[in-house]
Amino acid sequence: MKKILTIKHLILLSVLVLYAPFSPDKAIGLELFSSYEMNRPLNQRIKNYQTEFEYSPYIDQQVTRFMERSALKGVSIAIIENEKLVFNKSYGFADETSMIAATPEHLYRIASVSKLITAITVMKLVEEGKMQLSDPVFGPKGYFNEPEYLDIRDRQLLDIEVLHLLNHTSGWTQRYGDPMFLPIDIAKIVGDEPPASIDTYVKYAISRRLHAKPGSMYSYSNMAYAFMGAIIEKVSGMPYEDYVKYHILYPNGIFDMHIGRNLYEQRRSNEVRYYEQDGSNLVPAFTGDSLLLPKTYGGNDIELLGAAGGWIASAPELAKLLTLVDGFDKVPDILSPESIALMTLEDRKALGWRDVKEGIWIRTGSFAGTSAMIVRRPDGLQWVFLTNTSNWQGSRFTYDINQLMNRITNRVDSWPDMDLFGYYDTEILSSYTLPFD
Repeated sequence: MKKILTIKHLILLSVLVLYAPFSPDKAIGLELFSSYEMNRPLNQRIKNYQTEFEYSPYIDQQVTRFMERSALKGVSIAIIENEKLVFNKSYGFADETSMIAATPEHLYRIASVSKLITAITVMKLVEEGKMQLSDPVFGPKGYFNEPEYLDIRDRQLLDIEVLHLLNHTSGWTQRYGDPMFLPIDIAKIVGDEPPASIDTYVKYAISRRLHAKPGSMYSYSNMAYAFMGAIIEKVSGMPYEDYVKYHILYPNGIFDMHIGRNLYEQRRSNEVRYYEQDGSNLVPAFTGDSLLLPKTYGGNDIELLGAAGGWIASAPELAKLLTLVDGFDKVPDILSPESIALMTLEDRKALGWRDVKEGIWIRTGSFAGTSAMIVRRPDGLQWVFLTNTSNWQGSRFTYDINQLMNRITNRVDSWPDMDLFGYYDTEILSSYTLPFD
């Protein structure tokens, strides 16, 4: 049986080769060696063929037609029923340029779905007593209380609380565009050299007047969630990405989610290639030099977006995270019922979620080269949709995605009796032989 071993596995094998001669029982070595399968990320264990069932031809037809109509290169879908992963399949190309087919293993930028990850992390810190939603963000008593941040133009900034960042009522608007997608302009305004940093944006925030009183008006803000990532770092004493991984993801068996990088050459080995719609223009590089680049690779600063839109994930691992905060009782949630209830308030008061209504929780994400959507329904059905291609409709494209997934889920009256969350390759677990046997 052919296997491609990662560096991690080769290191493990090397340790075992050294250890085995001194082991009284080589079965111990076999047990350790096969353990790598138990620790492989979920998305690396699942294959496309594993969820073939009577409705597969219908689903395949619907998805491929949708991809053709929307000019999508690749798509990955995960469907959960009663907190079991009952369907997970990828379509088209992870990298059409190199003719690499899409599989469940591939990672996609999830854009603003990242905000849900950030909100979950904040609520976990609140439950642990390390911060409060009423904590001030700016000023001497706030998180950004360094001397260079105390020359505040609009005193209303002192009234912004953590809660306002999470529910988009901090008082900033996009009247003049989204600041997080204007990094060169923002750096110029505050006198910084590009590339812009969180420090740049804090200086920008304290130098501007708010457009509304904090807490009084909803206005979607990527900048608010970027600040939330910096606050998590201040509270935890760890880099934002590391804290999320070690305290939210890893303890729950999610091992292959990361903050994405900006350039194609920096991508992860199992990350897709991103495609913009035909006719997309090149834009100035976020670094401020003279280069004109695609938004997907160097135009937008994915790493700066971070807590607001920088995560990359696979459909199955994103689905697993969804089961940990869905309020259902078959899989224990990592947040209290009270925290989940607060996160899922209706009337634009939700935290992390984009839209909540009548038990349906929706989180969408889109920017150049990607669209992502996750949905939790009150009937126990949940789903994840990821693509590596942007659409001219922008954020409105998620309405089409929702219609597609509703057609599929409403047509299927019986999903496979399986749970891919718990799938392991039994051939690896039972049939591996050590090279020194």
